[in-house]
Amino acid sequence: MDRFLRAIFRAKQSTKSTAVQKFDVLIIGSGLAGQSAALRLAPHCRVALVSKRSLEDSASGWAQGGIAAVLDSQDSIDAHIRDTLIAGAWLNDEKTTRFVVENGRRVIEWLIEQGVPFTKDDSGYHLTREGGHSARRVIHVADATGFAVQDTLTRKVRNNPNITILEDHIAIDLITGEKLGKPDQRCYGAYVLNNRTGEVVTLGAPNTLIATGGAGKVYLYTTNPDTSTGDGIAMAYRAGCKVANMEFIQFHPTCLYHPQAKSFLISEAVRGEGGLLKLPDGTRFMLDHDERAELAPRDVVARAIDFEMKKRGLDCVFLDISHKGDEFIRNHFPNIHARCLELGIDITHDPIPVVPAAHYTCGGIVSDLNGRTDVAGLYVAGEASCTGLHGANRLASNSLLECLVFAEAAVNDILSGKATKLPALPLWDESRVTDADEEVVISHNWEELRRFMWDYVGIVRTTKRLKRAKHRIGLLMREIDEFYANFKVSHDLIELRNLVVTADLIVRCAMQRKESRGLHFSRDYPETATKGRNTVLKRRTTLR
Repeated sequence: MDRFLRAIFRAKQSTKSTAVQKFDVLIIGSGLAGQSAALRLAPHCRVALVSKRSLEDSASGWAQGGIAAVLDSQDSIDAHIRDTLIAGAWLNDEKTTRFVVENGRRVIEWLIEQGVPFTKDDSGYHLTREGGHSARRVIHVADATGFAVQDTLTRKVRNNPNITILEDHIAIDLITGEKLGKPDQRCYGAYVLNNRTGEVVTLGAPNTLIATGGAGKVYLYTTNPDTSTGDGIAMAYRAGCKVANMEFIQFHPTCLYHPQAKSFLISEAVRGEGGLLKLPDGTRFMLDHDERAELAPRDVVARAIDFEMKKRGLDCVFLDISHKGDEFIRNHFPNIHARCLELGIDITHDPIPVVPAAHYTCGGIVSDLNGRTDVAGLYVAGEASCTGLHGANRLASNSLLECLVFAEAAVNDILSGKATKLPALPLWDESRVTDADEEVVISHNWEELRRFMWDYVGIVRTTKRLKRAKHRIGLLMREIDEFYANFKVSHDLIELRNLVVTADLIVRCAMQRKESRGLHFSRDYPETATKGRNTVLKRRTTLR
C-alpha cells in the first residue's frame, strides 16, 4: 500500500489556509473510555474529543449486560481473577487482571458519583450473574447499562467548556515523528476528516488517546454499530505500534435472528437469569457440549450453536426465558422484550431465534498498565487495546470495566508527565488529489471483505481457509493502492482502508497460532498447547 500511503501523506503546505488546531490532549473515540477520560482530564487541560458520528453513537452505548466488579461480601477479588483467567484460557496477563479487578469498585463508585442510575433491589444495588462468572457481580441498569452510562456521561461532556467536541469527524491517520522526518517515534496528533464540510483538519496534541473501539464490522454478521471498523487499531499499527492477539474475535452466541433486526444483541444476562438454549423441537443441547450448559463461556456456547446449526442445517437456534414468567421478564429485560415485541416475538411466551455474531475484539494495540503504547505520547483504552486482561476470550461484562480502569490510568499518566512542545505540523495536502465517484466500488469491496472474513475466518477455522482469506486481502490492498491513491479522501474510503488492514492483522495472527485456544479454534490444530503465547505484529518504520 506504499503508493496509497504516499498519496495520503503528502507532507507539504496545503493550498487551504486552515490553521492547526492545538490541544493538550486529543481523544479519538467517544465511547465509555473516551468520554470518561475526557471528563477526568477536563479540570486540568484542554481536550479535543473526536467522534465519528454523534457522541451517543458508540459500541459502549449498545452494551446491555453491565459492568463486572467485586461489590458483594460473598464475592472476592481472587474469585473474579480466577473466572477471568479461566475464560481467557490462561493467556491473560495476571498482573493486568489483578490491576483491573482491584480497581473495579473505585471506578463503579466514580460512575455512581456521575449519576448513573444503577438498578437497585431491597439489599442495595442489584447484581446479576453472567456466563463464566462464579458469583453475582455484574452491576447494571436493567438491560440497557451501556445506554444509561453513555447518556449520563454525554450530558456532562456536552456541558464541559474545556472539552471541544468534534462530531462527524473521522481520523485518517496519526501524525508521528516518522511522518515529519524527525529522528523520534512520537505521536503529535492526527489528521481528521470533517464529514460535514469535506475538509481535513490538523489536530496537534502532545498526548493522544485512542479509544476507537473494536473491529466487528470486518465480519458480515456482527452485534457492533457501523462505527466499529478497526480505525484505531489500523492507525496505531501504521504508526509503528505493536498489535497482538487479533485472532481472538469473540462471537456473541445470541444475536437476534430476524430479517428486520440489524445487530440486535440478546444479552448474556438472559442466560444468566435462566434462559435455555433449544433446538427447533424444544430440545436442550448445551449439556451435550459443556457441563456448565448455558452458563459456559461465550466461546464454548458460540461453537456449540455453530455446531448444531451446521450439523442440522438450521438457520438459527432458540433462547427460551418464557418459563420465568411475565413480570420477571418485563422487569429484568424491558428493552429486549419491547424490541422483540415490535418484531412479533413475545418473549414471555415465545423462544427467541438467535445466531452467533462477531461481538468483541479481544486483541488490539499493546499497552502497559498506564495505557501507554510503544509510541511515545500515544495511549489506548478500551476495545482497541490489548492490555492482557482478556487473554484468549473476554469474560462477560469485563469490557466496560477495562474501559474505565485504563481510561483513568492513562489520564493519571498524562497528568503526571512532562509537557512536550509541539513541532510545526504540516497541513493536509489536497492539491494533487481529485474527486471521484467510487462509492459503488468501495461498497462492493467492503461487502466482499466482510463476506469472506465470515466464511474463512469465523468461529471455526482451517489453514486453507486462512490462506484463501490472506490472498483475497492482498488483492484488495493492491486495488486500494492502484485505484484509490489519487482520489479525494472520503469517510467510506478511510473505513475500507482500515477494515482491510485490520482483517490482515486478524488473519496473520491466526496463521501464527498453531493451536486451538479460547476464541481461536482450528481444525488443523485442535489441541491446546501446554504453554500459551501471544501473537504480536509490528510494522517496520523507516526510522533508524
